[in-house]
Amino acid sequence: MMTSQDIRKAFLDFFASKEHHIVPSAPMVIKGDPTLMFTNAGMNQFKDIILGNVAPTYKRVSDAQKCLRVSGKHNDLEEVGHDTYHHTMFEMLGNWSFGDYFKKEAIAYAWEFLTKVVNIPEDRLYITVFEGDEAHGLERDQEAADYWAEWVSADRIIGGNAHDNFWEMGDQGPCGPCSEIHVDLRSDEERKAKPGYTLVNKDDPRVVEIWNLVFMQYNRHASGELSPLPHKVIDTGMGFERLCMVLQGKQSTYDTDVFQPLIKAVGTASGKQYGDNAATDIAMRVVADHVRTIAFAITDGQLPGNAKAGYVIRRILRRAVRYGYTFLGFKSPFLYSLIPTLIEVMGDAYPELIGQRELIEKVILQEEESFLRTLEAGIKLLSKKIEELGSDTQLSGDDAFTLYDTFGFPLDLTELIAHENNKTVDLDRFNELLMAQKERARTAASVQTEDWINVNEGTTLFVGYDQTECTTDILRFRKIKQKNKSFYQVVLSHSPFYAEMGGQVGDSGTLIDESGEAYPIIDTKREDNLAVHLMPQLPKDVSQTFTARINCSLRTLTEANHTATHLLHQALREKLGKNVEQRGSFVSPEVLRFDFSHFAKMTEEEIRSVEERVNELIRQDIKRDEMRNVPIEEAKQMGAMALFGEKYGEVVRVLRYGDSIELCGGTHIASTGKIGMFRITSESSIAAGVRRIEAVTGVNAERWMYDQEDLLRSVREQLNGTPDVNKAIQRLIEENKNYQAELKALYTEKTQTLKKQLLQGKQTVASYRLFTLEGDVKPDVVKDLAFQLKGEVKEPFAFVAATYTGIRSLLTVLLTEELIQAGLNASDLVRNAAKLIRGGGGGQPHFATAGGKGDEGLKEAMQQIIHNIEAKG
Repeated sequence: MMTSQDIRKAFLDFFASKEHHIVPSAPMVIKGDPTLMFTNAGMNQFKDIILGNVAPTYKRVSDAQKCLRVSGKHNDLEEVGHDTYHHTMFEMLGNWSFGDYFKKEAIAYAWEFLTKVVNIPEDRLYITVFEGDEAHGLERDQEAADYWAEWVSADRIIGGNAHDNFWEMGDQGPCGPCSEIHVDLRSDEERKAKPGYTLVNKDDPRVVEIWNLVFMQYNRHASGELSPLPHKVIDTGMGFERLCMVLQGKQSTYDTDVFQPLIKAVGTASGKQYGDNAATDIAMRVVADHVRTIAFAITDGQLPGNAKAGYVIRRILRRAVRYGYTFLGFKSPFLYSLIPTLIEVMGDAYPELIGQRELIEKVILQEEESFLRTLEAGIKLLSKKIEELGSDTQLSGDDAFTLYDTFGFPLDLTELIAHENNKTVDLDRFNELLMAQKERARTAASVQTEDWINVNEGTTLFVGYDQTECTTDILRFRKIKQKNKSFYQVVLSHSPFYAEMGGQVGDSGTLIDESGEAYPIIDTKREDNLAVHLMPQLPKDVSQTFTARINCSLRTLTEANHTATHLLHQALREKLGKNVEQRGSFVSPEVLRFDFSHFAKMTEEEIRSVEERVNELIRQDIKRDEMRNVPIEEAKQMGAMALFGEKYGEVVRVLRYGDSIELCGGTHIASTGKIGMFRITSESSIAAGVRRIEAVTGVNAERWMYDQEDLLRSVREQLNGTPDVNKAIQRLIEENKNYQAELKALYTEKTQTLKKQLLQGKQTVASYRLFTLEGDVKPDVVKDLAFQLKGEVKEPFAFVAATYTGIRSLLTVLLTEELIQAGLNASDLVRNAAKLIRGGGGGQPHFATAGGKGDEGLKEAMQQIIHNIEAKG
């Protein structure tokens, strides 16, 4: 039986023998493409070639690509683990032709590999071809069908609709028909009883697609019209895990050697046996799938977070934790302990897992600990909500959504706990709130783009390393609309504008026409390997020659900050050790931000030492040594630092400032002395094992120092000009402590006096004793007084306070158990009465508060509460 490593190697070796250049997997986390967060198909790293924005280095390419899908056809995150062959992260084996071979050769290669190299029986294979779409004027892909007929009998070539057999990159762009290859895994008896072609694309787990051959031959315009591509492209993708399932004779991808070691490790840790119980089997599959995704995402530079790609990874991690918590009995962190097993399975193919093991484990451990605390807090909050329901049987959708959205508490766990308490959840309302949230996010992020309008042929030549202005022509432009504002994206033939990339913001400046009229360029982005200049207004005549000029003052500030990050990296490695590696950065004219791996908070002494070292390197005025088009291996031998998760080409640009040597495509200052000054403004943690330094340089460092001096001067003035600020502040702290103690004593005395007065009163409401409190009384005193009465008064009573401290009014209600049993609820009482004081509030059935603005309506609110108690009594 072939192992997964054998299968991956066999595929790559086969296409190498067919004159394909084998390229490494691109990072799973995509940077520099606003349309995608993750690599979700093998073609992503070749997108700019397919779009025609750059020329291919090789006409034939093959690879094994890490992919992540959490939405779309068959890949909804909440479904992964429930069947036996879908995943979040998976490997896609692929081969590409950029204007070289097309359908005939692609079909022949696929058939040869499957039937001759890995020996899948021919009678188990079925082929789909695009059957056409009359409504959209698309004909059947007879060409592909004819080529397949050379290898496959007609009864195993099946027509497929546009949904299954017409591939599109998006609403616009390259597209074309495709052929899927499906394999029938059923027994001989089952295949005789029911032909396999009847189960193709019917979601039968035993008749599955393993390879898709995409024939890109059209370009779809914004109008929906199709035009032929100038260069046809072959793009194929085969699911590696599914191929392993077929070749290892399994009925599930989770039964292969890709997943079984992980599942066995989960079983050992949990004391569960895979195969014994459907619920625990699903949980084990979820954990085995998700831990791969999380580990590779962290390796590629994406930490769990609260937004965008980071949120997706955090969501996947939390899903794994909650399955382990609910179904496998894990009440403490466990995911991180699976990383050694993952490395055993995939470390040979992806050695970056080995190099990043410590970081991966620490990040996952911290995330698990945090979410387990969230689960514990959420369970307490949910239990309280269920208790407040009383005899009601349904938890509101608003409460369930608050738990989900605010506290990160999963809906399925809310439903499970509610069910255990004989309650249901208002799912209609929950889904209504969820859809509204998604729609708001979609609206905020949506960008409408028109078709590109071509003015001239060619591609952009970036001259910004050497020039700050140049003569240029407009190659193409298009109009875009975002948040009801219109802009133009403009592509130039020559550009000094640096397009945002590698943490460095894009340049701004002007485009000047032949008459001298200047049009602002407000930003420069990189999109599909194009430098796109964002302009609020398009020049009147786009066919003339222009002068492109960057804002030099902002560029210089940005360059100073970018070079300072290189010096900071060097200083951190010198002072903290070689374990420090860059994990990300942000460079703008105003500030720089540098993220790095380190497993302890930096001390004040370490921060000062690093800052001093960077300023020492600045004073040395080290000249920039720039090397362009250096072979990647030669650059690595020079000791150039590379950033994990970045995709580097075969030739790179190397920047050297003394001992600092880095691979970098950004713009940099001519010598370190031009940075002027460097000051660290903060050092913090952004994830387990990852720290962040924020700093300023040059004029911004001067301004920061002036701000600090102004602050110190202001403090000194407020301390009557004392020269020893520290001593004066310590004295104030001691005095404040004494005043607090005296104040507490006064509050205690006032509480006792008020309690004595209340106990002497003889008020009643209905059949219960009533205590009322009005006037200027601090909230802490009111609460303390209420609970002291509860502890001392044995008979049933209600405590109602309407107090005003000159800033805010406060309603407070405390009820004893007898009143609650009679149907009263303190939270409902204050919530209803709060409308009279233009406020709001709530709490528990026995104790609740509500705040309002001013004292208007306060007496009426108090009377309403007493009236409602009387009505129930």
